[in-house]
Amino acid sequence: MDTEIHEGSPIVDDNMTDSVMLDGDIEVTPKTEEEYAQSMLTLRAIVSSKEAGVIIGKAGKNVADLRDETGVKAGVSKVVPGVHDRVLTVTGVLQGTAQAYAIVAKSLLEGAPQMGMGGVVSSNGTHPVRLLISHNQMGTIIGRQGLKIKHIQDASGVRMVAQKEMLPQSTERIVEVQGTPEGIEKAVWEIGKCLIDDWQRGTGTVLYNPAVRSSAGPQPTASSPPGNSYSSRPYNRTGNGADFSDQSSGAYSRRSNPDTSNRGYPLVTEDGEEIQTQNISIPADMVGCIIGRGGTKITEIRRSSGARISIAKAPHDETGERMFTIMGSAQANEKALYLLYENLEAEKTRRSQLPQE
Repeated sequence: MDTEIHEGSPIVDDNMTDSVMLDGDIEVTPKTEEEYAQSMLTLRAIVSSKEAGVIIGKAGKNVADLRDETGVKAGVSKVVPGVHDRVLTVTGVLQGTAQAYAIVAKSLLEGAPQMGMGGVVSSNGTHPVRLLISHNQMGTIIGRQGLKIKHIQDASGVRMVAQKEMLPQSTERIVEVQGTPEGIEKAVWEIGKCLIDDWQRGTGTVLYNPAVRSSAGPQPTASSPPGNSYSSRPYNRTGNGADFSDQSSGAYSRRSNPDTSNRGYPLVTEDGEEIQTQNISIPADMVGCIIGRGGTKITEIRRSSGARISIAKAPHDETGERMFTIMGSAQANEKALYLLYENLEAEKTRRSQLPQE
C-alpha cells in the first residue's frame, strides 16, 4: 500500500514525527543554508537496468561527467542476474548531491525514448526518481499532519508518493519524486536537509540490496551516520561493487557505528574482533513475532548469530516502535539483522495470506 501525498490533501502517516523535535525530546537547531550546502550526505535511489544504462553512459562517460560537474561520488550497483532493479548511490555535500539528482533526472528524461522507456515519462514531460529513505527517517520528511512534505512539494513543484511497506530484508522505503529536473533538485535539497538534521535515526538502517530472494539470500548491510557518510554501500559479501564508483580512496566502509566512543580502545570479542553496536526500530505490532512465544525466537536468533540483542521495554517515540540493540562482531550483527528481517518478512507474508474480514 502506498501513501500518496499531493497538494491540498495532507495525510497522516503512522511514522510521523515532529519536524523540529527529533528522537522524542531533542530539538534540532536549524543550520544556515550554507552549512546545509556543505554537509555530507549519502542518498540512494532505485533505478531499472535501462535507467542505469542511461545514467552510466557509454564507457561510463555520463557518470564520470556527473562526478566532475558536481564533485560527488556516484556509482550504480552491478547487475544481478534475474533482478530488474539496481541502486544508484550518490555521496557528497548536499549542494552537489541535489545537483547530481537534477542531472540524473534530466538524462533519464532525455534518454527515455531511445531506451524504450517512453511509458515512464508522464504527460507533462517528467521522469520519476525513486529515492530510498530509511523507514526511521520518514516521519521527519513527512512532518506532523503532512505539513513538512507539503512544504517540500510546494517549494519544488514536485509530486511525491511514499510507499508504506519497507523493501525486502531492509528498513528502507521508496519515495517517488515526480517533477522537472529543477524541481527534483529543489526537492532533494529539502529532503537532504531533513536527513542531515535527523541523521541519528538513520544509524542502523538495513540497506536494500537488489537480489534474488531465498532463505539463504544475501545478508543486509547497515549504514552509518553522516560523519561516515560513505559507508552506505549497498553491496553484499559476494563482491558486488559499483560499476563506476571511485573505490581507490577507500571512502566506502562496511563498518557500522562501532560502540567505541569515549574509550581509549575498542571493545572486542573473545576472538579479538571489534564489538559493534546497532540500533534498529521494529514496528510495535511486529515485536511479538520477533520475540516468539516465551522468547523462543529471539533466543534462537541470539544463539545462531552470536550477537547480544536487547529490546527496549517501551516505545522510543510516538510512532510506538520498539528499539532493538544488537551488539557483536560485524559478522554476528549482520547475521542477526538477516534473521530478524527474515522473521519480519515471513510474518508479513503470513498476514497478507489471512482472509480479509
